Amino acid sequence: MTTECITQNSEVIFHFSIKLEDGSAADSSKVHNKPAKLVMGDGSLTDNFEKCLIGLKAGDNESFKLAPEDAFGNPNPDNIYHLERTKFGADTPAEVGAIIAFTQPDGSELPGLIREVAGDSVTVDFNHPLAGQHLEFEVEILEVNN
Repeated sequence: MTTECITQNSEVIFHFSIKLEDGSAADSSKVHNKPAKLVMGDGSLTDNFEKCLIGLKAGDNESFKLAPEDAFGNPNPDNIYHLERTKFGADTPAEVGAIIAFTQPDGSELPGLIREVAGDSVTVDFNHPLAGQHLEFEVEILEVNN
């Protein structure tokens, strides 16, 4: 095992766990034993998240707290849509709390959380479910390649 430290250009393989402020688990790569793979600076993580990883090496376990803007961002009101109830059917019922994948014009899918159903209007939130949350991340660095 190498002892290379994570730099701004490293490829990193790591396990992570995300906890909410109340300590409950939100996500973990250990559940399915599938570590995450990341190339530093590829834009998949915020700058402040990456700064927390710089200098770590394989075998390190670290925990850090991130504000919403450094994790999944703050909720954007532009990502909340009001759709007609007729757009929902037996396969995709309009039920509060349901997460439904909506097909985008380019063919990709975007998950939306149904926040409210009122008459013929359904409010769908396309913000990341963890947007606006203060989160604690625990990382276990498995491999660093520079």
